[in-house]
Amino acid sequence: MNTQSLLFRRALVLAVVLVLVGQACTLSLLENPFKASPSTQTPGGVVPSATPQAMAQTNFIVVLPEPLQANESLTILVMDEVTGLPLNSVEYPMSARDSLTYTATLPLPYNSVVKYRYARRGASIAVEDTTLGTAIRYRMHFVAGPGDVQDIISDWGDKAYSRPTGIILGQVFNTDTGASLPNMLVTAGGVQHITDSLGRFELSGLPVGTQNLLAYSLDGMYQPFEQGAFVADGKTTIVDLRVKPVRHVNVTFLVSVPASTVPGVPVRIAGNLLQLGNTFADLQGGVSTSTDRMPILSLQADGRYAATIGLPAGTHIQYKYTLGDGFWNAEHKSDGQWFLREFIVPEQDLTIQDTVATWAVGDSAPILFETTIPSVTPPGDIIYIQFNARGWMEPIPMWPLGNNRWAYKLYGPLNFLGSFSYRYCRNGQCGSADDGQTVGAAPTGRQAQTSLLPQDLQDTVGVWKWFENPETIPLVGSNITPRSNTFVAGVEYQATYLPNWSYYAPQAFANTQAIGANMAVLTPTWTYTSVSPLRFATVPGQDPLWIDSAIMVSQARALGLNIALFPTPNFPAAADNSTPPSSTFWLGAPRDAQWWQTWFTRYRAFAVNYADLAAQTGAQTLILGGDWVTPAIPGGTLPDGNPSNTPADVETQWRAIIADVRAHFKGQIFWAMPFTPSDVETPLNFLQDVDGIYLLWSVPLSSNQTATKADYTTEAGRLLDNEVAPLATLLNKPLILAVKYPSAVGAATGCVSDGSGKCLNWDTLNRPNADINAASLNLQNQADIYEAILSAVNARSWVSGFISRGYYMPVALQDKSSSIHSKPAADILWYWYPRLLGKIK
Repeated sequence: MNTQSLLFRRALVLAVVLVLVGQACTLSLLENPFKASPSTQTPGGVVPSATPQAMAQTNFIVVLPEPLQANESLTILVMDEVTGLPLNSVEYPMSARDSLTYTATLPLPYNSVVKYRYARRGASIAVEDTTLGTAIRYRMHFVAGPGDVQDIISDWGDKAYSRPTGIILGQVFNTDTGASLPNMLVTAGGVQHITDSLGRFELSGLPVGTQNLLAYSLDGMYQPFEQGAFVADGKTTIVDLRVKPVRHVNVTFLVSVPASTVPGVPVRIAGNLLQLGNTFADLQGGVSTSTDRMPILSLQADGRYAATIGLPAGTHIQYKYTLGDGFWNAEHKSDGQWFLREFIVPEQDLTIQDTVATWAVGDSAPILFETTIPSVTPPGDIIYIQFNARGWMEPIPMWPLGNNRWAYKLYGPLNFLGSFSYRYCRNGQCGSADDGQTVGAAPTGRQAQTSLLPQDLQDTVGVWKWFENPETIPLVGSNITPRSNTFVAGVEYQATYLPNWSYYAPQAFANTQAIGANMAVLTPTWTYTSVSPLRFATVPGQDPLWIDSAIMVSQARALGLNIALFPTPNFPAAADNSTPPSSTFWLGAPRDAQWWQTWFTRYRAFAVNYADLAAQTGAQTLILGGDWVTPAIPGGTLPDGNPSNTPADVETQWRAIIADVRAHFKGQIFWAMPFTPSDVETPLNFLQDVDGIYLLWSVPLSSNQTATKADYTTEAGRLLDNEVAPLATLLNKPLILAVKYPSAVGAATGCVSDGSGKCLNWDTLNRPNADINAASLNLQNQADIYEAILSAVNARSWVSGFISRGYYMPVALQDKSSSIHSKPAADILWYWYPRLLGKIK
């Protein structure tokens, strides 16, 4: 099987899951939506999940960085990622072999993959971390049979040690085809890395000695592979790993639920693979599974629930049934203990028959939450409820009752809560699309109290924050000149990402199509987690995984949209709202010869990764560069105006990157560059190697707060004629105007005040960032700016396209951000785009 067909096979598996999840919005508590459904067929053998598994005695041997104190002990924690890593770990004591070496023998299922980490117990609990000071989520071990696992603890969360370290560097390949594999998790010593399109990984800061190196497929499509790798002081160990693909079998889950379960509500499966809702990330409250990504079972005529899911043979599956996520409303044993089921997928189709003993824990009775929502709520929205136990956790989708009413029944765990907080939000975006009574990242919330008696709490959401009274504007007719069929009219989506956004991507693409756009610009990300040493890679939960981006491209293409990928990095947050995070990154970088070489190597990998994604998914365009790379171009300057000390071969580096990208992708390559009035950079030689310019336009259109739309049009035309047109003529390449303005006072002048005399970095106004009170909302001004620039573009046939940047994908908000989602500016594009494209005369 070639790489491209394999990619789409994997994309199809997860796309089916998304379709199943979509059933959640059609359920009603008023009648049984599945009452006429036939029983699910049960192919293959029928096995109850309680079938005992063969166990292998596994001896864990670990070496400490220093002896324990007299009052301290060492334990090994076996982690449960389905419930949540900090929520249901099982702790086993370890015995001292000598002052630095400890052991523990655990019975573990054959062919399972165990996730674990070490902890030091004393007056408090300290969990191990890496030599780089980053938390260890877990180590991994593939239990092929009885044996020893030897580990070295680098560091403790409350202590730091100076010790020799090294690096493991390599690639992961398909054993059968030799193809490199993206989206594989490679780990050693608790350090993890998600492979790129060439299967590359780098594990740095590992203590000297032999490390257990494991490659794990997030969707189970390949067998786990584990081997030892020796790490030497200051050296790089090169290791290539080859993993074998496995075939899918159909596993039918057939489950009986407690009689107290509300009929017809969605029962989900939460599990340890991507297609079972695992994000492999630390989400709110310590959970890792996302309700929006879990498969939903169908209610059968006999009252049981069923789903048939294609799962990879030989894969270790951990799962549970839930009415919420892996924590809230998940099944428990009859004695109230957490229940985590597991099995190894056989080589033939299988039916598993299960029974949920209880959703509840302890003596506290269930609580029914009912709420009435504003009539202006968009009809496609789903209302979520969010609970605060030891902090706000991941929101849970509620159940629609009709007539703007939603409900959710909380069964457990309620045994430890007492009083607790909750709140409502739209489309799972709590903190951004909130009930007007509980706004922001850390509100007090509405209050509830557990009781021995059942409760029915009835609430009313008076208004939604940022959607209180959605504004529209009258549209004024214009004489619009239709362009050629090569003209681009599109939307660029915000680069911020959360795993539950995947569910709302199809609606965002449908909205893009509805305003008449012909292009969707996706902005997949990697994250810089350190500037020195430079670390730049996919971080689950912050960056879309390869398969997430592939599915989104497929969804947008299915609606007839052309696709551009604009790879964009994430940076650690800046110290203040006026400074772009990339500025802090560049000013803190050493920028010596070795650092620059590493930077270009990392950027090349970043660009090639998304060139491969574009090629394999059928995207038409790849956009390189961006305003953040300005210090890395020939003659580059830092944000403070000083030279960035780029290497002498910087031009050669960029030309080599573009050539490498072209070897992987045969579509169009555009270069994104910022437009700064009166400072248009001299065209760089390497721009001759690209196919067009993606001009990032956020320039002031007036210095006067009382300027009119006509004034904006005049200034936009002047800038286009005097500064941009010469650039377009000189390069003789298509030029697309990529426009971004927030809907806040000051956008047209280029300065939205932060209240202390500085201008805000406009991206700080984007969700899910907290609101900045110093900025004032002005939806009309954003719409006027858009109409003014479009009027200027209309009169200049040499402009090849217009893109609106910063679209917030998951939910409609009339906030201060640059997103046009359901704002008056979107109405402007709805009028202009079809006419520019000649669809409406």
